[in-house]
Amino acid sequence: MAAVVLVAAFVKGAIGFGFPSLATPLLSLVVDVKTAVVLLILPNIVMDGIQFVRRGAPLATARRFGALLLTGAVGVVVGTRVLTLLSPRAATLTLGVFVLLFVLLNATGLSPKIPPRWERWLSPGAGFVAGLVGGVTNSPATPLVLYFQAIGLDKREFISSVAFTFVFYKLVQLGAVTWYGLLPWSLLWASVALTAVALLAFAVGLRVQDRLEQRSFNRAVLAFLAILGAWLVIRG
Repeated sequence: MAAVVLVAAFVKGAIGFGFPSLATPLLSLVVDVKTAVVLLILPNIVMDGIQFVRRGAPLATARRFGALLLTGAVGVVVGTRVLTLLSPRAATLTLGVFVLLFVLLNATGLSPKIPPRWERWLSPGAGFVAGLVGGVTNSPATPLVLYFQAIGLDKREFISSVAFTFVFYKLVQLGAVTWYGLLPWSLLWASVALTAVALLAFAVGLRVQDRLEQRSFNRAVLAFLAILGAWLVIRG
């Protein structure tokens, strides 16, 4: 499990997102999906908190995306409830589908543009969908990344918004999995240990993000996710 977290945390540091998208399916090859989701919440919160401190503007982000955060919180709770009802096989299949969707949309460069006047009306829906997907699969990145690209955020705003939104959603998710009885003490301590491991690789990834061009590296990550997503769909 430590090796999985190291790889995913490095990717997270290098490209600003992708930790749950990569770590959850990898970890689900060792444990069931529900356990993988729970184990990775705390590392995600800590890393996105660090990312936001480096790039963030909390008041401006909260004002702009307040509706997205609130509806996303509702989606996370609903998605977590759905997760408790799914069989491990169905959860695996769902995760595989979303991983492949993430790869497909990124690889094809599909990035619809949203006029500024529409943002106010579309943000609540985008937030709910992201929260719902995040609650079920631990990976709200697919709808969020697409939405933030569509409204034309620059690099700094993009990283800041992704980090801030993920911290908020993951805190809600942490409360939800605790409420639904998915986080016993044994998993909590394992999650704390994985957080310490993740921070080592995350620090290295942040240096890559600051200094190196990411295009080739991102393509390699997407190719790896495509293979992994296909395997999870077959397995599910």
